[in-house]
Amino acid sequence: MVIGRKEEINKLNRAFDSEYAEFVAVYGRRRIGKTFLIRETFKGRFTFQYTGVLNVSNQEQLEEFYNNLLAQGLPSDSPMPKTWFQAFHLLEALIDSAPHKRKVIFLDELPWMDSPNSKFIPAFEHFWNGWASARHDVLLIICGSATSWIINKIFRNIGGLYNRVTYKILLQQFSLSECEELVQSLKLPLSRNMILEGYMIMGGVPYYWTKLEPSKSMGQNINDLFFKEGGELHNEFNFIYASMFKSPEKYVKVVETLSGRKSGLTRDEIIKKGKLDSSGQLSSILEDLIECGFVRKYCHLDKRLRDAIYQLVDCYTLFYYQFVKMAHGVDDEYWTKLLRTPAYNTWCGLAFERVCLLHSRQIKAALGISGIMANIFSWHVKGNDVHPGVQIDLLIDRSDNVINICEMKYAPNGYSMTAAALESINKKVVVLQHYVPARKFISPVLVTSNGIIRNKYSDDIRQSVTAEQLFLP
Repeated sequence: MVIGRKEEINKLNRAFDSEYAEFVAVYGRRRIGKTFLIRETFKGRFTFQYTGVLNVSNQEQLEEFYNNLLAQGLPSDSPMPKTWFQAFHLLEALIDSAPHKRKVIFLDELPWMDSPNSKFIPAFEHFWNGWASARHDVLLIICGSATSWIINKIFRNIGGLYNRVTYKILLQQFSLSECEELVQSLKLPLSRNMILEGYMIMGGVPYYWTKLEPSKSMGQNINDLFFKEGGELHNEFNFIYASMFKSPEKYVKVVETLSGRKSGLTRDEIIKKGKLDSSGQLSSILEDLIECGFVRKYCHLDKRLRDAIYQLVDCYTLFYYQFVKMAHGVDDEYWTKLLRTPAYNTWCGLAFERVCLLHSRQIKAALGISGIMANIFSWHVKGNDVHPGVQIDLLIDRSDNVINICEMKYAPNGYSMTAAALESINKKVVVLQHYVPARKFISPVLVTSNGIIRNKYSDDIRQSVTAEQLFLP
């Protein structure tokens, strides 16, 4: 059963039903379910499918491609290809002879087929531009976890593949609602609070959730999967970046630098703190990380704030740097012993903020403003002679001249507003008023994990959202 992915499935079906040749690229991070989605959508309708092999020679890759062609209908007397041009000519022959009305070609892990000096890209360009694109019956689907390869070799191609992809489908992680649906389908006995905690650690990566065992608590599962030697996800961090990016150490250096700063860093600060070269390559790395959903870039409310901020928002990467990287030789209860420690509580606050940032659409729905156009971003300003510096993690600038400042608070037993917290919120309102038009009304919102405990300060913030409402579809 495919959970969620309605928009993506609709796009794939539209490409299938088209009267023209279509070129679809499905991309996204490791373990996000790209191959599963394509295979479930086109069950029994493939004319040819092939999965690239990692770390083999070009000759071995060609042999495996050829063997797959033979297994899927190519005549046995067809010659073994010596080049990718010859290999794609054989694929053309297979397509020509196929009985299907719509010829669905699925090339999975396409980046792995591009061995050094293989001339794969020119051959692939020629296959599409010189043959497939002129037909009305071909649906070509490419896929791969090496997202930077797809972005740079396909989307940013300045040669024969320039602007040739007709459907770009970036597969995003699941929302809390979709994770809950997955949990129910797996018959995992987890409450919404437990699902929220799991999301703070794993994000919405479906594969991670399928590894949870129903007989164990969330804490026990996390300990076994991520902290134990031999745990299935113990070395997941290295695989994530190695599978997605060429020269992954450069990307890891950037995310490691960003992991140490909750509110993010400017490009110049990343260069300084990470001891990185100031070059165009850093810009490409940041763009790739944004495209993949690991990093977000602030869009400032006021043009006087010149420096954009890059913030690490990937739940698992943050969890890795906070806990997993430093854990060595842990016992069977390492993670459960960390629960409720000061380090754990600090991480919970930060992780809950990230979950809220990933569910801004649900926050809008909870506030009853889904139908109102709005820009959603973070905002910060440095202190000066007029006002102190402030950081607002989630700001909703609405077309009805209201600006919502969202304060996210993680409190398992309910959040109790204090005089200091209220003063901090009011300070943000006052500072923001210096930078927005007078017609804008600023309205604070509390987003809490388990509701608000009523006290003498609780009614001063009139609007609130709870984690329950983050589970809206």
